Amino acid sequence: MPADQDVAQPIHAQVDATLLRLTGLYPKLIDLSLGRMHRLLGDLGNPHEKSPPVIHIAGTNGKGSTVAIMRAVLEAAGYKVHVYTSPHLVRFAERIRLVGDLIDEALLLALLEHVEAANAGKPITFFEVTTAVAFLAFARIPADVVLLETGLGGRFDATNVIAKPTVTALSSISMDHMQYLGNTLALIAGEKAAIMKPGVPCVSVAQEAEAAAVIAQAAAEIGAPLKLQNAAWRIEEDHSGLLFTGEHNTWKTPLPSLPGRHQIGNAGLALAALDQSPFAIPAFALRSGMRHIAWPARAQKLKKGPLTHMLPGGWELWLDGGHNAGGGAAIAALVQDQWADAPLHLICGMLATKVADDYLRPLAARAASITTVPIPSSDAGLPPAELAEAAKRAGFTTIAVAENVAAALKAIAAPPSGRARVLICGSLYLAGDVLKQNG
Repeated sequence: MPADQDVAQPIHAQVDATLLRLTGLYPKLIDLSLGRMHRLLGDLGNPHEKSPPVIHIAGTNGKGSTVAIMRAVLEAAGYKVHVYTSPHLVRFAERIRLVGDLIDEALLLALLEHVEAANAGKPITFFEVTTAVAFLAFARIPADVVLLETGLGGRFDATNVIAKPTVTALSSISMDHMQYLGNTLALIAGEKAAIMKPGVPCVSVAQEAEAAAVIAQAAAEIGAPLKLQNAAWRIEEDHSGLLFTGEHNTWKTPLPSLPGRHQIGNAGLALAALDQSPFAIPAFALRSGMRHIAWPARAQKLKKGPLTHMLPGGWELWLDGGHNAGGGAAIAALVQDQWADAPLHLICGMLATKVADDYLRPLAARAASITTVPIPSSDAGLPPAELAEAAKRAGFTTIAVAENVAAALKAIAAPPSGRARVLICGSLYLAGDVLKQNG
């Protein structure tokens, strides 16, 4: 432990202090490259080469939901599952799951300090360090499978060091992170498709034509068997749930417990990846897993806490971290399909790096009002007044600005009338702040 670290601090505070110190090792928060990652992993004894079998997933929207669905089904089937996702909402430990549980904070601290010592002050990004920590944990603790989510892109993402994953998967690809991945759908798709490996099956949801063409070409060039939705596999909804038809299995399952029609596609992708994997999935695991999927801040209903108690009886408070055009379209579809019975009021905060107009446009015709708020935990938040202007351009007519979420809730609910829903949305950073406030 560094000499300046107070041993009397709680473990989680020591973890936060170590993470903060590690952020100073590189001037850029994001600098996509694999050179630093390979160097650090080499200094650590290449723990990624000792990992359990890996299912690696990239995409713009739906990666985390797909991982959550796979985890629920695999764990219901009795498999020991490690998981790496990002970002976290409240505590960093959310990013790493070891055999069903969040990584123990004491183990996390020890691994962070081990990686920090091995790195010896060399330039390294925050995500590279923390990904190395995950690989160390996965190598040390036995499991049957690792579900590995890319952070950003794919080609130069720190997770893209697994030479021979069991399966790769591509969720829906759309415009996001253009400053890093390119300003066309084709460029973005090319970056994400680069997680494919020779001889390793890659399952993909149906993509827009521009992205699909790039993915097909990349698969042919690298020699990866491409398993496309509606060609190699299908997912269909019927009166009793879902019917999945793959190359190796035909499965009937309940609808996923995550709300929204977009989750049907994510469930299909999860099942397609499992269909191409060596893991046997019994019918009872499909039933149990689909009914017990945990993935916070993705159309999550908040049932108790200080924020929910601010609303009148009969009102509902929901939370979603979507922040791009695809995320806005998914929520708009949810409103149309399931929330037409009551007015919807949005409380929205977004990062300045996102295209707010594209996110908000699908929602303008579905919401009764929008109130814009700052994101307390990020210096990169879009000022609420600017976000309000974006809402006006997107087609909203009833627009307000509030100093925080609590003030927005108070204004929306006064005076109360009838039933209504409130959706806090626009950023995973804002979602994390809300979960902290609501306990």
